[in-house]
Order: sequence, then structure tokens, then C-alpha cells
Amino acid sequence: MGSGHYFWAILYFASLCSASLANNAKINFREKEKKVLDQILGAGKYDARIRPSGINGTATYVTVNMFLRSISKIDDYKMEYSVQLTFREQWTDERLKFDDIQGRLKYLTLTEANRVWMPDLFFSNEKEGHFHNIIMPNVYIRIFPNGSVLYSIRISLTLACPMNLKLYPLDRQICSLRMASYGWTTNDLVFLWKEGDPVQVVKNLHLPRFTLEKFLTDYCNSKTNTGEYSCLKVDLLFKREFSYYLIQIYIPCCMLVIVSWVSFWLDQGAVPARVSLGVTTLLTMATQTSGINASLPPVSYTKAIDVWTGVCLTFVFGALLEFALVNYASRSDMHKENMKKKRRDLEQASLDAASDLLDTDSNATFAMKPLVRHPGDPLALEKRLQCEVHMQAPKRPNCCKTWLSKFPTRQCSRSKRIDVISRITFPLVFALFNLVYWSTYLFREEEDETF
Repeated sequence: MGSGHYFWAILYFASLCSASLANNAKINFREKEKKVLDQILGAGKYDARIRPSGINGTATYVTVNMFLRSISKIDDYKMEYSVQLTFREQWTDERLKFDDIQGRLKYLTLTEANRVWMPDLFFSNEKEGHFHNIIMPNVYIRIFPNGSVLYSIRISLTLACPMNLKLYPLDRQICSLRMASYGWTTNDLVFLWKEGDPVQVVKNLHLPRFTLEKFLTDYCNSKTNTGEYSCLKVDLLFKREFSYYLIQIYIPCCMLVIVSWVSFWLDQGAVPARVSLGVTTLLTMATQTSGINASLPPVSYTKAIDVWTGVCLTFVFGALLEFALVNYASRSDMHKENMKKKRRDLEQASLDAASDLLDTDSNATFAMKPLVRHPGDPLALEKRLQCEVHMQAPKRPNCCKTWLSKFPTRQCSRSKRIDVISRITFPLVFALFNLVYWSTYLFREEEDETF
């Protein structure tokens, strides 16, 4: 066997020995880690029921930070929202100090929270919540050599969010996440936000009907009969996405109102068509309004969407009443026309009878008043003076009368004039309402918008 073969054999044997020594070192290191855990958390050495004392025996300070992983839904009807987050707490417990073996042991890891003392924090506006246990419980505890403890857990919460819906759907909502101590007062336990960036939000956060504009951390300590308790809160400002409501509510309502105006252009004698159009649009608008209200809580104040649907429903109902007025005016015109016709027939019959009477008794004489008065007659002079004064009086131009004069009574009945006036009046009033509505709600500053 050559010298080259001896060299490779020695090298292979050396590598096996080094690997064996490394494995033994790792085993010995884990053994040392186990011994450290037994030393600080062994039976009779550490009591998790006792609160760690702060500096000079003061309150224990717990630093809090969190990472918002997702916001699944914001429910307007129940006034709540769901969030999934990674929650972290950090505090110092002098009893958990250990030797880091010259910097080799950076921290100890635990998965059982009951092994060490834990702050009694709870979410005060929580409705429901649960931990995540797939595949393993999403929780860990790190103990650092200086006695600092880091507790991290992933949880899902459903939190209450009282909403002010006066500007719905042009509103902004502030939803809070509140955390407080349940039993320890501020003399014993104080929660603090971590300096720097205490709250982090996932970058690709997606909400179907809202946009998270900003958030702010603050303190909300509460005083009760039993003392003052430390409290932290996060205010989340959500802006409602208006495009969904524009397509689903506002544009369909406008279309229904415009369709109801088609009856103004139909013939007044087309009773079935005009009645069917008015009733159909009225029922559709009522159904649209009830569907909108079904997704909202029954609040005691008027919302912006209530004003819109109420006015649109009034316009549709007004178009139906307009046809009732047109129908009544048409029947009144027909009645007057029949009365005039009967009067003319009676006058013609009386004239015919008088002419027959004159023919039969042509020799009879009648004392009749003159049909035309002489110029010197005082009554004739008075009438002439009144006519001259009326002709000399200045006439003021009136746009409405000028426009209505295009539809004289003889050529256009009263019912037709009502239709013509409605064709102009309804769109103008609806356009004026839109101007007032959007200028009021779009440029109105909400009182609760500022933090």
C-alpha cells in the first residue's frame, strides 16, 4: 500500500473523530442547558405564583408589542371586528438569572407558560377568542441570562367596536383593541408600550369594504373601587370604501327615480301603462330600501343612506301622485267641456226657438235695449277710460308665464300642462337635492375622525 493511501485513511479517521467530538459537545451543551433549567425552575426553587419584584421593590414593568397578521371582517350589524395577531410581552424576573457559559447560552426556551410567572393581562373589549394549536401550540417563552423573559403567542380575537353610522356609507370608524391588568393594580404591575415600533401591521393587509388609514397607541388606565389598573390600547382608523355602495345603492336608486319620470312622457290616456310603471318603481325602491336597512343595526338616529333612500322613495311616490293629479285634471277638463257643450246646445236651442217665434209673429213689436251705446253714453265713456288705463299700464315680464303661454288652455288641457311642468320640475329638484346631499356629506368633517 502506497503512502497516498495511508494519508487518506488517516484523514478519514480524523474526520470521524472530529464529528464524534462535535456530537459529544452538543450533547454536553444540551445537558448543561437542562441543568440550568433544573437549577432555576426546579422543585422548591421557583414559585410561579409569586410576582417578581421590580427595581427597589417597586411595581413590575411589562413591555408589550404586537404584530397584526390579518383583519378578517368588520361587521356593521353586530358592531365588531375580528383580528389575528402575534402578541408579545417582556419583563424581568431576577430569580431566573443564569450563567450563559461565556456567551454560548444565549437564552432558554420553554413551551409551558405555567412554569413561570405570567402577567394577568386580558382584552377588555373581547367578545370571543382562541389560541392556535396546529400543529403545535403557537406559543413560546424565552429566558435570557439577565433574567429577562419574552412571552410570545398567536391568538385570534373578535372585539367589540362601537360605531357611529350617521355618515354611513361615507363614514370612518375607529375600532380599539384594549389590554388591561385583571387583578394587579398599578402599584404592583404596569404595562408599557415597547419603544420604537410597538405595533406592526402586515404589508398586504386586505379588507373587502374598508381601508386601514392609520393606527395609534395610547394608555387607558382605569380607576375602580378596588384601585387603578394599567391599560393599553390601539386605535385603528378604518375608512369605508365608497365604490361598492356607489355601484350597489346610489346608481340603482338614481336609475329608478329616472325611470319613474318616463310616465310624464306617456299619453295621459294610457292609464294601465302609467299606473304599472309607477307602482313597479315604487315597489322596487321600497324593496331596495328594506334590503339596505336589513344589513344595518336599528339605530335611533338618521343615517346618510336613510336620507338618500327616503328622498328617492319620495320622488318615485311623487311621480305616482302626479299621475293621479293628471287623471283628476283630465276628468275635470272633460266635465267642463261637456258642460260647455250642453250650454252651447241650450243657447242654440233658445235662439232657434226665438227665431221661430219671430217668424210666426212678425207684426209684434218689442222694446229692446240698444246693443251698442252711443258715444255720449256715460257707461260707454267709463268702459273706454278703463280700457285705456289698462293698455297704458306697464307689463312686467314673467318667465314662467311666458313659458306656460306656449301651452294655451284651448290647445293644451290642464292635465297636459301638469305633465309638461313635471318634466322640468322633477329633474331640477332632484339635481338640486344631489347638489345639497353630496356637498353636505362629502365635505363634512366627522367629529370622531380625529384621534
